[in-house]
Amino acid sequence: MVLVELLAGLRGLVKVKHDADIHSAIFKLHFRLTATMLFCFCLLVTANSLVGDPINCVHDDNPKLKDKVVNTYCWIHTTFTLPKHIDKGYGRGTGVAYPGVGPLYPTDTKTYHAYYQWVPFVLFLQGLMFYAPHWLWKTWEGGKLESIVMGLSIPVMNKEERHEKIHLLADYLHASLHHHNFYAIKFFLCELLNLANCLFNMWFMNEFLGGMFFTYGIDVLAFTETNQEERTDPMIVVFPRVTKCSFNMYGPSGTIETHDLMCVLALNIINEKIYVFMWFWFVILAIISTMALIYRLLVFCVPAIRSGLLQKRARLRYKNSIDTVSRRLQVGDFFLLYLLSKNVELLSFSSLMEELSLRLSNRRVHPDLDVSPAPVPPERFHLINENA
Repeated sequence: MVLVELLAGLRGLVKVKHDADIHSAIFKLHFRLTATMLFCFCLLVTANSLVGDPINCVHDDNPKLKDKVVNTYCWIHTTFTLPKHIDKGYGRGTGVAYPGVGPLYPTDTKTYHAYYQWVPFVLFLQGLMFYAPHWLWKTWEGGKLESIVMGLSIPVMNKEERHEKIHLLADYLHASLHHHNFYAIKFFLCELLNLANCLFNMWFMNEFLGGMFFTYGIDVLAFTETNQEERTDPMIVVFPRVTKCSFNMYGPSGTIETHDLMCVLALNIINEKIYVFMWFWFVILAIISTMALIYRLLVFCVPAIRSGLLQKRARLRYKNSIDTVSRRLQVGDFFLLYLLSKNVELLSFSSLMEELSLRLSNRRVHPDLDVSPAPVPPERFHLINENA
């Protein structure tokens, strides 16, 4: 119940809104799916009621050692494992209680584990990083597309009203031709930022986990295919479930006594699964984002591709109309029309493209075209220019 209440706070991120669609499908994977997933993971690792206390340390019967004090001390000052005991068998007769937990000598090398204190904060920070490109693009876009769509996304509309809006929108597109290149460049930069953000987060997690994240998923897959008695689970190596802690305190005569404690990190049961999933998801997301960026470059650089996309979107009745439009469009003009095609009802967009084609070719409106040739009042034309 606690987890359900916590996740309820994230409904705003995944709630479907009726604003204009200004993102690509890959873009949404970053700011909507990945960011929401990271925020959910952040809530999950802070919901201690799922696994109990995040740390519990076992100590001797010394009355001066209080459970709460010992647990708090070891949580704050970090715990450690011994690398020399990682790949050994454990249990009776081995001298090793658990992978990485065994007899400690002054010359032994220790691997300290402090990351578990920072996992919730890092996950929240990563969620913000994946949401940032969306916020930046939405700020740069400034509601431009929403203002020029003018309700043409509604399939059922009064015929005269549709005619007027299409005519008005064609006026704006014709008058602002070749003035949208920077609009497209800003979107491309945000898509590039999405890919850079994904790669940076993979590097960041590798540094955060002591250089073990890059091969983490591969190691987990390899472990499932080998005899578990011959190899240590890589999830235990990165996220140990049992560790050691040295607690120092004064004895009766003022001499410092060191108590060797064994601590159970129950929270790592969740952490190890989260980061396995994140490894696979980030690899898939990086590959998809790279392919999407290459596709975007091809669309921006090859006019034939842009022409084909508009033809597919508009389904024009006069095939030469798309050629007339494509020859005059620059990258920014195409990008704006492509976004319009995603937000404007098909019939309206087809009529809009026909109207724009006739304006660009300096011809009269075709008599069969379902668009009124009546002039639009100048004050309405100025209004849409100001809104856009």
